[in-house]
Amino acid sequence: MIRLVLAGLWVCILTAGTSYAVAYWKEKGSLLPAKDEYLEGLQYHKTRALSVPMVENGNVQGYIVARFVYTMEGRTMHQLNVPPEPFVVDEAFRRIYADDRLDFRKLARYDLAVLTTAIKQRVNERMQGDIVQDVLVEDFNYVSKEEFQQKP
Repeated sequence: MIRLVLAGLWVCILTAGTSYAVAYWKEKGSLLPAKDEYLEGLQYHKTRALSVPMVENGNVQGYIVARFVYTMEGRTMHQLNVPPEPFVVDEAFRRIYADDRLDFRKLARYDLAVLTTAIKQRVNERMQGDIVQDVLVEDFNYVSKEEFQQKP
């Protein structure tokens, strides 16, 4: 009789322990402690293409079509709550649209180093930290209004 009671008690303890382990595993995903899943080193992120209207004499003459690549530390990217891409795109649009030195007819003379440095500095100010390491230009072209409206 005592063996039967001890065997029943043993089965109850085993069942309770197994149930607890399964519930913990379902909630946490693993019984092992989670490892940090970030990549060390620089990561490259492309922005979406942006079209900045070029206005002259009150009319849109065409568009600057640009795409940028920004670099940042993998550890920093993993810890951010807000991705920096919207800030990079916003700053790029503002800089290109408001720059009086930009002659959209002669883009070869435009100093892209000044543009990318200004974008990087302003994004880091807005994000309150040294988040973006570098901003690179992937694409920077002028498309006339007529070319832009043509369907491919």
